[in-house]
Amino acid sequence: MSVGETKQDKETQLKLPIKYYDEERFNWVETSVWTDKMLTALERGLKGDKWFSLIDKVCSERNLKASWERVKRNGGSAGIDKQTIERFEAKAEIYLQEIREALKTDGYMPDKIKRVWIPKVGKAEMRPLGIPVIKDRITQTALRNVIEPIFETKFYEHSYGFRPKRGCKDALRRIDELMKIGYLYIVEFDIKAYFDNVDKDILLNKIQERIADNRIIELLEKYLEQTIVDEMKEWKPESGTPQGAVISPLLANIYLDEFDRYFANNGKELIRYADDGVILCKTKKEAEECLEMIKEKLKKLKLEIHPEKSKIVDMNKEEAEFEFLGYKFYREKKRAIISRYPATKSFNKMKDRVRTLTQRQNGASIEKVIADTNKTMKGWYEYFKHCNKFIFEKVDGWIRRRLRRILRKRDGREGNSIGADHQRYPNAFFAKLGFFSLKETHTLACQS
Repeated sequence: MSVGETKQDKETQLKLPIKYYDEERFNWVETSVWTDKMLTALERGLKGDKWFSLIDKVCSERNLKASWERVKRNGGSAGIDKQTIERFEAKAEIYLQEIREALKTDGYMPDKIKRVWIPKVGKAEMRPLGIPVIKDRITQTALRNVIEPIFETKFYEHSYGFRPKRGCKDALRRIDELMKIGYLYIVEFDIKAYFDNVDKDILLNKIQERIADNRIIELLEKYLEQTIVDEMKEWKPESGTPQGAVISPLLANIYLDEFDRYFANNGKELIRYADDGVILCKTKKEAEECLEMIKEKLKKLKLEIHPEKSKIVDMNKEEAEFEFLGYKFYREKKRAIISRYPATKSFNKMKDRVRTLTQRQNGASIEKVIADTNKTMKGWYEYFKHCNKFIFEKVDGWIRRRLRRILRKRDGREGNSIGADHQRYPNAFFAKLGFFSLKETHTLACQS
């Protein structure tokens, strides 16, 4: 024993499990499920690479409670049973026990999914969103807590959508890195109606490659066969995973991991985020080959690319551009650099929001209008702070003009803001009222 170490200390240390895994790598997993022993097995690998007897982890009291807390934090609308978060919380212990007993006895049956339609950004068309009931959100979260680490450790490195410790910025950073070293032929692709066309049999076979617990597979089958209710219509979809379901993003990544690895194994620089992706190439010929490879590989998965959203872009050409994850990559005219701007849809969405907040008939004080606008612009800046610096000055000026229009109307003067209004209400005037300047914020960030 070392100096100062007691016999009791030594005995305590001997009882503690030795960690044979990278704690940083797994700091996102649900600790109510994944013990040190299980994480060590995950890191080292299992014989046959399959996991057995997992259903007891799904229905454990600690896992269900942790899952309920996460669902409560996320909030959201009531499902088909009209039960709200508040109503569930009032009897949470009783409801959680009911879920646990149903899972233990294989009597758990998911409820129907309420379908709602939400507008697509910058388009007249709508997209469907499924809203499960709260008990199903909890159970799916508990299920995801158990099975996600099993698949996550094997996923392709440059798949970024709906994965822990990864996001849009990581994907965009990877694109930047590749373009700087000469990968300037961009193959853009979008999978047509991806979530609606996932083949259930193919998906379940992929899951069974890693999980040998039939009760887990049966539970997943129940979720894939949930009835969808859209106003007065009800049906069971023959394919797909419900958009809006907690478990769907993980299932979507499991389904496409074979696709990802096919390109990685063939030395291609694929970057995927959910159903959108790009492959960066050094030659036009390679890009054309990749586009055909995408079509061929998706066909085997019973999927197809969206013909209008899939193409090859040669970024060697002046004024060439492509958009990905809200950013526009643009080759400046007569300049050997590629600048970053907000994509058209992203830019228009921000402007529509600001227009709503800065209408001339807005009855709130100018301080309140600025404070509300700041909230929108701070979030927008956080995502687009890596854009070309000139965009920030442009947006600042546009917002100030809209604020001047409000003040002009309150002064009893009609029309748009003109030069005299700039003298009457200079930039310093708005700065004193707390105006969030994108340009100044970006300048300070660059200096630091």
